[in-house]
Amino acid sequence: MLLECIGVEKSFGGKKVLDGIDLKIEEGRIVGLLGKNGTGKSTLLKLMNDLLTPDRGEILFCGKQIGVESKKRISFLPERTYLDKSMTVRKVLHYFSDFYEDFDADKARKLLKDLSLDESMRLSKMSKGMQEKVQLVLVMSRKADLYVLDEPLGGVDPATRDYILDTILTNFNPGASVLISTHLISDIERILDDVIIINDGKIVLSENCDTLRTAQAASVDEIFRRMFRC
Repeated sequence: MLLECIGVEKSFGGKKVLDGIDLKIEEGRIVGLLGKNGTGKSTLLKLMNDLLTPDRGEILFCGKQIGVESKKRISFLPERTYLDKSMTVRKVLHYFSDFYEDFDADKARKLLKDLSLDESMRLSKMSKGMQEKVQLVLVMSRKADLYVLDEPLGGVDPATRDYILDTILTNFNPGASVLISTHLISDIERILDDVIIINDGKIVLSENCDTLRTAQAASVDEIFRRMFRC
């Protein structure tokens, strides 16, 4: 098992954000983590990346507690950029090359070129969408075992989404897995193997996408809308 959450709980200010999360992610899968805003998706991803500590339960990566070693093998795209905006793209590439042994600078440069992103530009001069593209390129250019992506399409124009999804589909390390948190279900459904739906801090559905579509005679997007219809 690549990653496993066992009875994970997390609260902030007395409010329970995650309540007894149990999930498993196997190798070689693309998994969608779906849910309405404020249901605990980003908190769960931060816990998986050891940026927060569970109040209860544990998270295992390849059977071991997450920590320094798992960070070497998990490539994380947070919802908000953490890069120094005074840096040029080229300088960021050097930074990642120095920081991550598994970073493929040549792949990053190819992806940047495909997205028409100039290595000489400072991040501060880029739009929010351009900065998000740069960050996604950096994350996908690592030879990781698990890619964790929090809203990778959030600030990207619709015309670019298909290219980015194809980039995710064709550029992650063979045998690795991808966990994508998003609210743009119809956009990413075509690349998903499995889906996990979270609501009010609990997992309410975890299923293979093909099995789910066959059983309910509907797309994952339609099933999600039915579950959370106002």
